[in-house]
Amino acid sequence: MDHIVTEMIEHISRSHEHMARVLEAKRHVAVRMAQMVHALPDSHPDFGGMEGLMESSQAVTQSVVSYLNSIAELQETIATTVGSIMKEIEQPERDDE
Repeated sequence: MDHIVTEMIEHISRSHEHMARVLEAKRHVAVRMAQMVHALPDSHPDFGGMEGLMESSQAVTQSVVSYLNSIAELQETIATTVGSIMKEIEQPERDDE
């Protein structure tokens, strides 16, 4: 029984590690986009008029929101997984006789 739980924990750990890598990549994109926005001049920018500027701002905002949603999903997944593992560990050993 302990062997199965250990294998399950290892598998979940690898899965969470992959999700964390995806989040890290999203974070880099969001940070880079924010840096680009910060580098924009404060006056008289020419990015296709007000419409182009609004589209660019919307893209940055969507990227940040997507990143934050991904973090929330990861936290929820980890909480669910840890909860399931704790329930499995807390169950008394059963004899299969």
